[in-house]
Amino acid sequence: MSAGYSKTPLVKKLGIKNNFTIKLYNQPANYLNLLPGLPENVVFNSATNATNLDFIHYFALDIDALKMDLPVLQESIKQDGMIWISWDKTKSKNKAAVNENIIRSEALKLKLVDIKVCAVDETWSGLKLVIRKELRS
Repeated sequence: MSAGYSKTPLVKKLGIKNNFTIKLYNQPANYLNLLPGLPENVVFNSATNATNLDFIHYFALDIDALKMDLPVLQESIKQDGMIWISWDKTKSKNKAAVNENIIRSEALKLKLVDIKVCAVDETWSGLKLVIRKELRS
């Protein structure tokens, strides 16, 4: 099943590929149901201090937690890895809620830049962050 108006499967929109090591944070209970076609050899890492990750999907529930966690997430991915930060689009008009502009602002304070946005489902949208090419080792 695809999210939003796109007919593209969510696995493809998110860029999940074979042999990826993935870490999830605060994901909704139905998250894996949104990912039909997930490659069988994807590894989910649940370690607290996981590093060298290809893919992180972080569901931002709170602005302060996002600000605190984003630098740690940045250090947890491979140089060519990605972080998807999702926010509840049904609450994003509330000034106290996480939204795309807050995520972008916090990412740009670090080594991160946003390169894509997509609908995850009817509730969540996501912003894809990567380490800026000129800052990769």
